[in-house]
Amino acid sequence: MAPSAMSRWTKSLSEAQPVPYWLEDPGKPHPEPALTGAETCDLLVVGGGYSGLWTALNAKERDPRRDVVLLEGREVGWAASGRNGGFCAASLTHGLPNGLTRWPDEIHRLQELGARNLDEIEKAVARHDLDCDFERTGEIDVATETYQARELKDWYEELERKGLADGIEYLDADAVREQVDSPTFRAGLHDRRGVAMLHPAKLVWGLKRACLRLGVRVYEHTPALDLRTYGAGMAVRTPYGSVRARKVALGTNIFPSLVKRVRAYTVPVYDYALMTEPLSDGQLASIGWRNRQGLGDSANQFHYFRLSADNRILWGGYDAIYPYGGQVRAEYDDRPETYAKLAGHFFTCFPQLEGVRFTHAWGGAIDTCSRFSAFYGTAHRGRVAYAAGYTGLGVGATRFGADVMLDLLAGDDTERTRLEMVRKKPLPFPPEPFKWTGIALTKWSLARADSHGGRRNLWLRTMDRLGLGFDS
Repeated sequence: MAPSAMSRWTKSLSEAQPVPYWLEDPGKPHPEPALTGAETCDLLVVGGGYSGLWTALNAKERDPRRDVVLLEGREVGWAASGRNGGFCAASLTHGLPNGLTRWPDEIHRLQELGARNLDEIEKAVARHDLDCDFERTGEIDVATETYQARELKDWYEELERKGLADGIEYLDADAVREQVDSPTFRAGLHDRRGVAMLHPAKLVWGLKRACLRLGVRVYEHTPALDLRTYGAGMAVRTPYGSVRARKVALGTNIFPSLVKRVRAYTVPVYDYALMTEPLSDGQLASIGWRNRQGLGDSANQFHYFRLSADNRILWGGYDAIYPYGGQVRAEYDDRPETYAKLAGHFFTCFPQLEGVRFTHAWGGAIDTCSRFSAFYGTAHRGRVAYAAGYTGLGVGATRFGADVMLDLLAGDDTERTRLEMVRKKPLPFPPEPFKWTGIALTKWSLARADSHGGRRNLWLRTMDRLGLGFDS
């Protein structure tokens, strides 16, 4: 990249605030008071992101008499649930390719359950008046290289053969540029029904309000410090009190699980995003983005991008940073070198928008596991359930995970609990320094594949055979 180009592109970042755009919304609610003293309940939910809030809400909808308490260590939605791109996908498996590779015998059922889950989210948005800019727009996976266009066409033909192409359309270069005009687009796969766009923080805040209306007792700024058995139930200690519960659901995701053996299954990966100023009518017309679909490109190191309700463009992805030791720290949320890289990529994709400024630039940790999609389990003789490992596609899949946790806690045999995806876990990550070395080598190999026509080296082929890897 020439210094003059770098200087031109980085000027677009001169006024960008290093905070998540979504969390600055004036509709942000005040936090609930912290827990002081002792509480008892039927179900304790730990974690105030999507996973915990859907669990609490669904528990009350299943049984309005159930006494539910939710603990959040800071404020609801402050972490991944309030920082993501707002892509609410039907996929429960981190995309159809991952699902088909790992669970080929269950993939039709997984697709059906995922579609039903997205429909249920849409119904919940209406039922509980969740004002979160929900738009069932679909998503286009775009190819920006010739080899990617060939791979997309081959993949679409495979989906047709397997009966999985319903609602998906292949777009050649002209067709995809009729939808969104970038000189880099060479083909696309348009999933017309399987993805919705929304305001991620507004969804969190709406779920919190819905939980409160149904009688869930929500305590914020109340971290759960430890978990232990207490008679026939469980007890959780907090800084100023404690909760005794018959059952516990853990929705802490990337933060260290209160069930210590679960910690080896996840690692934090830092993802970063930019948000532009609102586009003028002329700027929007120059890229022809009329139907407001979400977009993502087909590289291993991919970008995701979408329009906000006020016609800003969110542009994120590409870099996926794993900090040595796997610690989650606030200082990792801000990474100017990644912002500069993303700005350059943005203007390469949309040269028509040169001169547009970015108003916000931020990052945050997502939890990933070795199979890229959520895993589930129980502890303490079935009195504790957990779900984690969503790898960035948890906006929709966490609602399904909430139902899985509730099924497991109830001891119910359901179509969800019978899934191999639910019954079996991914392989855990090795200890350091092997974990960092393996992830770094995989990242290097993925970048090399992107620059060498998609050809995967021996390391990636070995990881593929073992069912392991690292997704950017």
